[in-house]
Amino acid sequence: MTKNINIVFENFDFIVCDKPSGVLSTPDRFKSDRPCLGLELQTFKKIQIFPVHRLDFEVSGLIIYAKNAKAHKSSQDWFLNKTIQKKYKALTGLQSFSHWPKNLSLKQEAISFNSSQSFVWKTKIIRGKRRSFESPHGDLAETVATMISCQNDIIEWHLSPLTGRAHQLRLELSRHGFPILGDSLYGSQISLEAYSHSQLWPYGGIALRSYEVKFSDQACADYNLPDCIKINA
Repeated sequence: MTKNINIVFENFDFIVCDKPSGVLSTPDRFKSDRPCLGLELQTFKKIQIFPVHRLDFEVSGLIIYAKNAKAHKSSQDWFLNKTIQKKYKALTGLQSFSHWPKNLSLKQEAISFNSSQSFVWKTKIIRGKRRSFESPHGDLAETVATMISCQNDIIEWHLSPLTGRAHQLRLELSRHGFPILGDSLYGSQISLEAYSHSQLWPYGGIALRSYEVKFSDQACADYNLPDCIKINA
């Protein structure tokens, strides 16, 4: 098994891995030589692998692949039908809009830390060449964001995307004044280098990690899946 493959669950139809940061989920359109978990899995298992969803190159955590075309086709509507629920952990600084471009209008809602305070954010998102943007012509993205703790001006969030839009969580936190630590693409001015081997964030990449996946009763029955898969965050 290669260093990038960490299988958390596997059955006849699906494989769930803990993807490291700094690894692609699927081959990118630029055909770069960056490591790709999907391709490594294909080589290791000697079968074709189909992505159920993707994690960004900079993001670590749970990712699901299908092992056959039938399971893959069924899984493509999982987000739409609320068959799957994912949870992420993120770290941010205190609210600031200093990173937001002056030429882009933004309703700057003041948010201060309040433990267990939850928000439901709905934004229309369109994907550009490198990043996503808010746009009236975009697809609706829905996110539940909950503040968990705040220590030394670092806020821990738990995030549940109700849709699966590209860079959804990264954009939402950024546009609300909370760019994810290390995520310079969305305005973070805090480097994670000092934290990459510490207790605060030992996962590298940006401070965003997929740590829990829950499946509906129907999916569990149809594909012999556990109701919940969870890893350290």
